[in-house]
Amino acid sequence: MIWIKRGGWTLLVSLLVAFIALATWEPFFAQRGEASEGVHTYRAEIIRSEYGVPHIYGATDPDVAFGVAIAQSEDDFFTLQDVIAMSRGRYGAIAGEDGAAVDFVYHLLDARGTAERHYDSLPKDTRALLEAYAAGLNQYAEDNPDELKLANLFPVNGKDIAAGFALRQPFFFGLNNVIQPLVSGEPLRREFGPDIPGFPRDANGEVIGPDFDGEPADAAHYTPFGEDGVLNGSNAFAVSPEKSGGPTTLISNSHQPLTGGVAWYEMTVESEEGWHFTGANFPGSPYPFLGHNRHLGWTNTVNRPDMVDIYKLEMDESGTRYMLDGEWRDLESKTVTLPVKIGPVTLPIRREVHRSVHGPVIINDNGAFAIRYGGIDRIEQLDAYYRLNKTTTLEEWQAQIARMAIPSTNFIYADEAGNIAYVYNAAIPDRPEEVEANWRGVLPGNRSDLIWEGAVDYAEIPKLINPSSGWLYNANNEPYTAAGAVDDIDPESISPILGVELKQTNRSRRAWKLLSEAEVLDRENLKRIKYDTAYEREGYVAELWDAVEAHDPGADAELAESRELMLSWDFTADNEGPADALALLMIRDFMSAEYQNKEYPDVEEMLREEINHLKTHFGRIDPPMSELLRLRHGDVDLPLDGGSDTLRASTTWRVEDDGRLRLVHGDSFIQWVEWRAGDRVRSQSIQPFGAAISRPDSPHHTDQMELFVNHQLKPVHFWREDAIANASRRYVVESN
Repeated sequence: MIWIKRGGWTLLVSLLVAFIALATWEPFFAQRGEASEGVHTYRAEIIRSEYGVPHIYGATDPDVAFGVAIAQSEDDFFTLQDVIAMSRGRYGAIAGEDGAAVDFVYHLLDARGTAERHYDSLPKDTRALLEAYAAGLNQYAEDNPDELKLANLFPVNGKDIAAGFALRQPFFFGLNNVIQPLVSGEPLRREFGPDIPGFPRDANGEVIGPDFDGEPADAAHYTPFGEDGVLNGSNAFAVSPEKSGGPTTLISNSHQPLTGGVAWYEMTVESEEGWHFTGANFPGSPYPFLGHNRHLGWTNTVNRPDMVDIYKLEMDESGTRYMLDGEWRDLESKTVTLPVKIGPVTLPIRREVHRSVHGPVIINDNGAFAIRYGGIDRIEQLDAYYRLNKTTTLEEWQAQIARMAIPSTNFIYADEAGNIAYVYNAAIPDRPEEVEANWRGVLPGNRSDLIWEGAVDYAEIPKLINPSSGWLYNANNEPYTAAGAVDDIDPESISPILGVELKQTNRSRRAWKLLSEAEVLDRENLKRIKYDTAYEREGYVAELWDAVEAHDPGADAELAESRELMLSWDFTADNEGPADALALLMIRDFMSAEYQNKEYPDVEEMLREEINHLKTHFGRIDPPMSELLRLRHGDVDLPLDGGSDTLRASTTWRVEDDGRLRLVHGDSFIQWVEWRAGDRVRSQSIQPFGAAISRPDSPHHTDQMELFVNHQLKPVHFWREDAIANASRRYVVESN
């Protein structure tokens, strides 16, 4: 008995030691980060507006970048820590299995190696900006240890910031939709619709795309969708003074998640070195990505060019070498440790990552596949965004875009001189046209002539400068509808090897129609267009209504009632019709199916599912849509209009326990900019929640919500004297 008791204590102690080890190993294994070398001092003034939006002022650009880090940490240090953890391969220690998946991609893409290889080649002033931003994060972490999620996450340095860019940028053009199916061994999504010029076809004219074994299959590449299958989108408009009857107008209407690592954060930055810009960034950036300065501005929308090529490698029996041009080469392989938080412990999970000369390699049951993508092994976007902030003319601005340093996203531009422009920006791979290959399929990995270098020239990508229509727009549609029938780009003028998408969105159809019909695009008409809630009966909308009309409910009275309600819908998501709620629930899955080239859902199954949802939570199938769709944050709960893929975008929602749909992705940062002849630039903006996004105790946690739901904007205090005059708080931050 004594031996048993002693053995029990031994086992208990062993278990306790194991538990402590699993609960504490990760920060020691990860090791403490390193601050930048040298002694630097920074000083910035932060002027908070009546809505808490920071105007950050400093003598130098690095002073301002330091202030940006402090201001955003004050408002959302919760999210900033997630972003920094991603940039150091430690997100799994915060977010568990989902975070570990991000960490795996971090190692797979060699984000850290990319930053370390190229960081020193960035211009000195850009590096100084990144180092100052890192210093601001470090200081906030040091001053607020009670807010830290992970031990040894700080200090960080400029290379950490650069590694975060290298990791996250490819996800904007859908690299995740290649990695995920390759890791799981599932079929790849087809990238384009069947009308793409030059897409290979079989004897019956059907589009083909090789699967893993090189045989025809219904998949070829990727699409830039979130996990719920909904397109990551935005709207953008630019209008010349001749067409507006007054100012040159730029409307930025981004659709992003409302919270998290790619949610917009609004700010104005100003230094005595000439940096003066207002707009928004994502957590982890020292400068805005879109907005305006005194002279010009731009906004972005996601585009979907063919940015990724996949190669099937020919491996030897050992699985450690691959064939290239008749010679065996060693596959680069290394084992990485992924931290996976499960409850109170963090498990160390070991995984192998591989690389070939093509790029990252994923091995699954179907073989070994290498990935090469636009912007691979480059971090010049860190410099390009900074330079764009400081451009003053269309020529300077185009020179920065022409570097092809920013891997993707459309740009819509306007300036004080009355110029407007649209650029289908993408660092599209410079694929050799003389080489015979199916670039839309899985390529043979044993030929070096299929391994391209760099991006196509700026001259090759679609663009429009100052169209005669006087307006430009993009709503995540093909670039061939942008300025009206007279000015739109001819698809035949663009090489099919670029892989430019041929897709329309309902937002595009509505924008093109409404902009074309308007004789004058003054503020009133532009506001009507921007907040439009209607659907055109085309594409997936037509498919849904044709299916509803054709459906025979038989003797099922409930189905018959819901069918008639759907057929009575007025094709608007404006909260006014009895069918709006049911249509809102029905339409999104049809939209997702069209954009992903999947089969449309079964109408009867969908009707039954949505009838059940509405009756369970509302007791009827025709509740007001405003009771169903809600903007919720903190203690505020407000009704919303708009639907998936309307210009007033309520794109993605989460079903709450009470059956309401809480918006999580859609209209987010909106900015309306005007340049009038002889006047200084003026702008207004709005966010769905407030500046202090993750600070429930702040008065600026939810103070923009009422304006947002009522289609109202707040003033942007771009000019320093305006910022001071409207300040709710004004203070100085300095480095320790």
